Formats: sequence, structure tokens, C-alpha cells
Amino acid sequence: MAENKNATQTWPELAIGLYDKLTGRGAEITYEFDDFDLYVPSKAGGSADHAHWKMNGTVRVRTRDEANA
Repeated sequence: MAENKNATQTWPELAIGLYDKLTGRGAEITYEFDDFDLYVPSKAGGSADHAHWKMNGTVRVRTRDEANA
């Protein structure tokens, strides 16, 4: 199977693509955090150290665009 050169390769690319698609339609994106733990790597790769971030909130992503409000 041939590899799609335009396919999303990373999480940041996925997030940027989603944001661009939704905001291009006048969409609203809301994030809420409730007891959320996140381990942020210092670099890419298996040997990275991780910072522990704790946020107060459940992650909810809601979208609403002007055409479907």
C-alpha cells in the first residue's frame, strides 16, 4: 500500500488541522479541565524526562459551527 505523503504524521499536525478546519467554518472550541493529569516529555524519544502537570478539569472539546448552531 502506498504511503500518503499528505497524511497527518504527528499529534500537533492533527490538532492544527482540526483547529484550522473548525475555525475556518466559524466554529467555537471550548476546553475544560477537571482532575486532569498530563506528563509532558522534555524531548521526543524514549529517554525523555517527563514533567507532571495536574489540571483541575475533565477535558471536554465541544465544537459548534455557524451553519449548525
